[in-house]
Amino acid sequence: MNIEEYGQLNFNLPHDLVPLPSQGIYYKSKKKSIKVGYLTASDENIMTSSVQNNGSNLILTLLRNKIYEHDIKPDELLEGDIEAILIFLRNTAFGPEYTLTLNDPKTNKSFTTEILLDELNIRKPKFLPDENGLFSIVLPKTNTKVKVKPLNYGEITELESMAYSYPQGRVVPKVTWRLCKTIQEINGNSDKGEIAMFVEQLPIADSKYIRNFIAENQPSLDLSKQVIAPSGELVTFNVAFGAEFFRPFF
Repeated sequence: MNIEEYGQLNFNLPHDLVPLPSQGIYYKSKKKSIKVGYLTASDENIMTSSVQNNGSNLILTLLRNKIYEHDIKPDELLEGDIEAILIFLRNTAFGPEYTLTLNDPKTNKSFTTEILLDELNIRKPKFLPDENGLFSIVLPKTNTKVKVKPLNYGEITELESMAYSYPQGRVVPKVTWRLCKTIQEINGNSDKGEIAMFVEQLPIADSKYIRNFIAENQPSLDLSKQVIAPSGELVTFNVAFGAEFFRPFF
């Protein structure tokens, strides 16, 4: 994709520096914060259209328009960094108040509640990757030493597209696909074919260990929130992104 398709040439437009939860350690540029433009009236057209079409391509389109950097593309960003950018865009355009509808588990009735998006904290990982953005771990079942990495937005989107186009009636191998992209090396061997064969025979205990390790150590925002329902019950939920994230304003 040509750089002209991004908002990266609009350096004179109003923008701010958004700190990245990843601290930039997964990217070649190593930038800890990036320039992000403010939402404009033109962007309202994009969001209105996306809401009407159930949020199709909304996130990627906004990121391409609003990231003002030569050396960073939205596809290369981790989910946690994208979440931070989306919250910046929404907060600076509409304020941090976010009203959403939840279900009361005791009465099974819906209710509305409001949270403040600027109160979301960055989760602190226990371990940090090496200079190449890779983690070295030893699997508990096979005792294999592997190097793994969190997937970026482009890789996640690719997996979703593969699953969508998979023949109907067949089991979609989502777990093995994701593992093949997550695992970068096994006992010093980085051959993709060898990694694919290794994944096919990987015990569930090791597969689960890799997924849990990545989930606990990839940089991200803590999107979990708790509110009290009208019945007095405690409701735990996660902040979600997409068209619904912007829907109240259209």
